[in-house]
Amino acid sequence: MSQKTPLIKRVLDLSGAVSLLILLAPVIAICALLVKLQDGGPALYRRRVVGPDGEFDAFKLRSMHPNAEAVLEADPALKRAFAANSKLRHDPRITPVGAVLRKLSLDELPQLWNVLRGEMSLVGPRMITPQELTRYGDAAWIFRTTRPGLTGFWQVQGRQEVPFDERVKMDLYYVQNWSLRLDCQILLETPLAVIRGVGAY
Repeated sequence: MSQKTPLIKRVLDLSGAVSLLILLAPVIAICALLVKLQDGGPALYRRRVVGPDGEFDAFKLRSMHPNAEAVLEADPALKRAFAANSKLRHDPRITPVGAVLRKLSLDELPQLWNVLRGEMSLVGPRMITPQELTRYGDAAWIFRTTRPGLTGFWQVQGRQEVPFDERVKMDLYYVQNWSLRLDCQILLETPLAVIRGVGAY
């Protein structure tokens, strides 16, 4: 990326995030209320992830039961399956409301606030935890130079259907071939990927 690139990308992020927050504020509020009414737990979930400026909390609408971590720890087979791909196809921790939010990617909308704060970008590498960073090996440098994205190249190529190793390659491709045109293309393809629902779990 050239020195001008971050400024161009930041302008796109700010204008897009502000517009989307204004447009989608009622949707976020309704979804948060549904999460809260379902089991009385918190509507928002903070996920600790990595970025160029270090670790930060990415905001999400909670899609899992409040005791999700305890459920994972209590089932060794489930824990092994999660460790293999950082996801579970049939995850017993997900609530009924959460399943719908994930299917439509509505649980990710609060991350628009992270975009405004400069911690994330509208488009970028997939958001990962500090524990997942070690699995990126020599490619871990991309998270020291590029903000994670609300959407990204791998999301529009199949989301969770994409194996972990392929996600790494796609993140590398995105960072090494970044252009404003590529960002706009991914943003335009994201709604279609959400509607198709491929790999959403």
